[in-house]
Amino acid sequence: QVQLVESGGGLVQAGGSLTLSCAASGRTFSDVGMGWFRQPPGEEREFVAAIQADGQNTIYLDSVRGRFTISRDNAKNTLYLQMNSLKPEDTAVYFCAARTTSDASYYGTNYFYWGQGTQVSVSS
Repeated sequence: QVQLVESGGGLVQAGGSLTLSCAASGRTFSDVGMGWFRQPPGEEREFVAAIQADGQNTIYLDSVRGRFTISRDNAKNTLYLQMNSLKPEDTAVYFCAARTTSDASYYGTNYFYWGQGTQVSVSS
């Protein structure tokens, strides 16, 4: 069992920055791939970024590449998403998710554990 708790969401103006955190407990955090997903208002959940268990491989949604950075601190059992140059279209509930294997994945169905989400709102 893995428990995931996101924090760091909020309201920010376009062009601003936020850093999301996801604290993990339960299973050995350093063994599993982790990801961030988001669900904009009235839309389906979508992939944002993911990172391999050892942090050596990262993948991104095209529209956030270069603006967002996913990272992890395995000593602190924490996943991060640094978001810069935020746009109104980044407004969504952001979720972190954990796999049961070490690799990163684009697909939500490959993630077994999910947090409760944190709201990010970007005003124009």
